[in-house]
Amino acid sequence: MSDMQAMVLIAVIAVVTMLLRFFPFLFFGGKRRIPDYVAFLGDKLPYAVIGMLIVYCLRGVSFDALSNWLPSLLSIIVVAALHVWKRNTLLSIVGGTLLYMFLVQAVFV
Repeated sequence: MSDMQAMVLIAVIAVVTMLLRFFPFLFFGGKRRIPDYVAFLGDKLPYAVIGMLIVYCLRGVSFDALSNWLPSLLSIIVVAALHVWKRNTLLSIVGGTLLYMFLVQAVFV
């Protein structure tokens, strides 16, 4: 792929991403009322996505040995506790990731 092709590809991806991000504001902006099903999806989908991410992240966990599942369990508990305590998503994710990496690389070697 040439440099020009790469730049065009990046530009197209950027424009499509921006249009997808701006579409709800353009479509529902102004005096138009948001339909009930769209409001329902906006309310419920974040929780469904988090549930899917948890299942995806834990799909390969084996319960054969303590070192296979305990770091994941402890990290999940820390993520949940940090989020309940501080209500900061970035802090929760970084804290859980750092704990998991420490446990996997230093404790459960």
